[in-house]
Amino acid sequence: MLPKSSPGEDLGRPVLYGLPYCDATAAVTKWLQSKSYTIALHNYKTDGISKEKLEEWCSKLGWQKVLNKRSTTWRSLKQEEQDMVTDETTAINLMLRNTSLIKRPVIEFGNNLLLGFDEKVLSNTFK
Repeated sequence: MLPKSSPGEDLGRPVLYGLPYCDATAAVTKWLQSKSYTIALHNYKTDGISKEKLEEWCSKLGWQKVLNKRSTTWRSLKQEEQDMVTDETTAINLMLRNTSLIKRPVIEFGNNLLLGFDEKVLSNTFK
């Protein structure tokens, strides 16, 4: 169920890109559901992710924000693999090979593109 809107206004449905067992994805899901939003979850592990989608996100947000260097997965990479990530192309190629390196969740809603769980940002976007 979507929140109340003006007659004829279509708010759409937020799409969360992430992993269902991720704490941040679960927190955003719970927060949006508490505001009566119905979400669509795109699971990286089962649904994959396209190079074009990663390019779109990186062009809007910057590859440095989309690539999660704070993750356990990043820390488990060999130093040589980490050192090879020097630009958007190498970051995207690595994220395509290992979707666990993509910051979670990525939230698409209309023209909005958000990363992670930030209640203040969510409150400003989902009114």
